[in-house]
Amino acid sequence: MKKLSFIWIRAFGNLNDFLPSDYRQKPFRVKLRLGQTVKDAVESVGIPHVEIDVLTINGHAVGFDGSLSSGDLVNVYPTAKLLDDTSNIHLRPALPGEIRFILDVHLGKLAKYLRMLGFDTLYRNHMDDDVIADIAVAENRIVLTRDLGILKYNRVLYGYWLRSQHSKKQLSEVIDHFGLIRAIRPFTRCMQCNGHMEEVPKEEVAKDLETGTRRYYDQFYRCTDCGKVFWEGSHFAHMNLFIDEFLDKMNPNSSDDA
Repeated sequence: MKKLSFIWIRAFGNLNDFLPSDYRQKPFRVKLRLGQTVKDAVESVGIPHVEIDVLTINGHAVGFDGSLSSGDLVNVYPTAKLLDDTSNIHLRPALPGEIRFILDVHLGKLAKYLRMLGFDTLYRNHMDDDVIADIAVAENRIVLTRDLGILKYNRVLYGYWLRSQHSKKQLSEVIDHFGLIRAIRPFTRCMQCNGHMEEVPKEEVAKDLETGTRRYYDQFYRCTDCGKVFWEGSHFAHMNLFIDEFLDKMNPNSSDDA
């Protein structure tokens, strides 16, 4: 009878989020298949390559195409900061110069929040995984999703699996994970279509305004893509309050830096 081959895998940091509770924070045994690369083995247990920064086999840093032998120990790290060794092979590519997102379906509320904070966020509620992956590659966009399958596409370079199912918590996750707190530029993107916002003279839009709006407001903004006109009404005040509270939660000690 042919003897089965096994390897051991251990995940570090938040990569344990992808594993059953019994497999977290300790090595666990995985069947080794013929010709399987270390990337194949790690993704087979649920950890997508886009969230991996360093892989080691028996303590030696390897690429995703590293070969495996029975009995090998594979350590999987989300960031090299968890290691003391400076000879690591970094597998996660540097983020593109301009941060741009593409969101999976069912993340419409998160899309509006990201646009509110000024981030280029592409979202449609009818795109399938292949379309999302193709656009992400073509436009250097970061895929945000609750579906692990799309993050395992070989061609997807940048991505993040949202741990929470709640849009406000998802927003905090994204800003924290990608270190974007200083990149926030509120109200520079249209929350409806993702276009750029520009200030527009009142006389240019007056004919399209209701009487009360024309009477009580003087400062207006227009989306350069869809043409929708915005002004600083009560909804704007509510959004400002949301942003202030969000920033306070993300920077609890911000008042001490002044």
